[in-house]
Amino acid sequence: MPKFTANLGFLFKELSFAQRFEAAARSGFTAVEAGNPYELGADTVADLLQTNDLSMELINSPAGPASAGGRGLACILGHEAEFRESIKTALLFAEALDCPRIHVLAGIAPDGVETERLYATFLENLRFAAEAGAGRGVRMLIEGINNTNAPGYFLDRPSKAIQVIEDAQTTNLYLQFDIYHAQMTEGNIAAAIEKALPMINHIQIADVPGRHQPGTGEIRFPYLFQLIDDFGYDGWIGCEYNPEGDTAKSLEWMNGLDRRNLT
Repeated sequence: MPKFTANLGFLFKELSFAQRFEAAARSGFTAVEAGNPYELGADTVADLLQTNDLSMELINSPAGPASAGGRGLACILGHEAEFRESIKTALLFAEALDCPRIHVLAGIAPDGVETERLYATFLENLRFAAEAGAGRGVRMLIEGINNTNAPGYFLDRPSKAIQVIEDAQTTNLYLQFDIYHAQMTEGNIAAAIEKALPMINHIQIADVPGRHQPGTGEIRFPYLFQLIDDFGYDGWIGCEYNPEGDTAKSLEWMNGLDRRNLT
């Protein structure tokens, strides 16, 4: 079965962000991911990882100012310099945390700007990020995020993310495939994963509806986990869901799995 990371932006919310590292380790995880590690600073996060014998497998690029939507800067005209600085910041964190991958946030599409101009800006910014990441040995990822949870998000479905990777024509740009967002937008998850597998470098999970833990909704996760294994995917799967109940109870879905697959 696949191996799992604890997403510290979603799990253990009953605790402070700093306390979630120890909680993840106590729950059996040996790897975590975090959308916003920047609030604590790189040195503090690195110490928490070391103290709790955890690896950081994924961080997001900085979300940017609320005035720009707070969902990233990659598609937004006029923020190119700020985007490049945000990637430099993310790479400094990744280096300090020994984190091998960064999810580059696309951003909220601003009103009144042609989609073609946004798309050209997005591609150019991703090429910069991919090259910068390659120079540091860090993989750059993009993800389709549904517009119900993130209204106006420029990259709103997995198939668009795949097209972007093809159009960017650059190395070191990969797909972050989120099963929850995929089900919310396009469905047919098994076929979608199989088709996208050569591009996928990270997977995330939550059930539909509600974005809660596996087993609370309509997705057949045991089937998908076996299928992902059969496809030969050996990367991490991030538990990026809102626990129904406290986090410890929400992890009961793992009881039927080999707990070694948290490592």
